[in-house]
Order: sequence, then C-alpha cells, then structure tokens
Amino acid sequence: MGVTIEQSSNGEETTVSVAGRFDYRVYDSFKASYSSLPEQNTQINIDLSATDSMDSSALGMLLMLREHVGRAAKILLVNPTPDVKRVLSIANFDKLFSIQS
Repeated sequence: MGVTIEQSSNGEETTVSVAGRFDYRVYDSFKASYSSLPEQNTQINIDLSATDSMDSSALGMLLMLREHVGRAAKILLVNPTPDVKRVLSIANFDKLFSIQS
C-alpha cells in the first residue's frame, strides 16, 4: 500500500500512483502528492492500475484534488482496475474526471 509520485522533467506532468487500498490511510501522502506541485504543472495522472479497492474517503480525496488544482491542471484517472472502475462509475466520477483505460 502506498502513494508514489513521478514528475516529468519539464514539470508539466505529474503521475501519482496508488497501490493497494485507496482509503483514509493514504490521506497524508496523497495530499502531499499535489500540495506542492510546480506552477507549470498542467496534467495530473492518477495511476490506479495497482489499486485493489477504494472507498468513499478516496472519492473525497479525488474531489479535494480537483478543488485544489481548479482549472489549472487536467486530472486523468489512468488504468483503473475493474473493481475501482465500478466504484468510480457508481459514484458518477466518470462525469467529473477523464478516465483512461
């Protein structure tokens, strides 16, 4: 379980990967992943390919990220597992975020 961050060399793109359960236990590390993004950051990829499951606190964290970046950066949810994609769909997050399989 954990959150890892990769920044592109030009600072325009950040990838945040969440492995294991995406829940309240990763709140601090997830928030830290976007709190100090460079101003030139225009895209944030949330890599969910190694995410086993997510709960309502994870949905809240995604909304907080969206509120934090506003229109300054595009948020893309990347490669969600079938279970995670189902949760996102039930919560209508496919209407709030771009999801790329």
